Amino acid sequence: MKALLMKDCCVLWKQLRIFIVVMLVITVFNGGFGNVFIVIWAAMLPYTAMAYDERSKWDQLAAMMPYSIRDIVLAKFLLGWLCCGAAALFALVCQLLQTVLGSPLAAFDPAANLIGLCGSLCVLSITLPMMFRFGVERGRLVMFLLIFLVCGAAGALGSIVVDGEGPAHLPALLMATLPIAAAVLTAASIPLSMKLYQKRAY
Repeated sequence: MKALLMKDCCVLWKQLRIFIVVMLVITVFNGGFGNVFIVIWAAMLPYTAMAYDERSKWDQLAAMMPYSIRDIVLAKFLLGWLCCGAAALFALVCQLLQTVLGSPLAAFDPAANLIGLCGSLCVLSITLPMMFRFGVERGRLVMFLLIFLVCGAAGALGSIVVDGEGPAHLPALLMATLPIAAAVLTAASIPLSMKLYQKRAY
């Protein structure tokens, strides 16, 4: 699985360089929705890797190599988790630095980042099974629609936190429910993705 993850990182390296620059610009010059958006956007990177795999017929090559369906599926989930976690941490550190330096654009908001992270994990859990079953091209429209809906909802929730001047003003039930929902969806999505990918591959 480590080799599969390294392969995806090498394939995505050019995309990752652009993504880091965009993350820096959005985080520095925008808060609230912008910080949520870059975390949700990070969830799209595994789909780019899958698109490259489809274009290069990687699935056919992987079938001749000692990789199980479990390894292939988990590698894409792990790539998504790493991208989303790194984006959330990057945004949080940039926000903290802006706050410490007294920037007028500072928007240190851990609750909004948590909403974005949980939203990105939910997006991965819902869309990756469709990608494994139908491919990236056929699942792209549903993916973009879901991402826009999640970004809008997460941005609205993030604005509630900002207007309330702190995460304590966001209902505690919501803050407890989001991580649980992300965990439950992820736990259900992994075996479903394996089953759907097996039907597609064979």
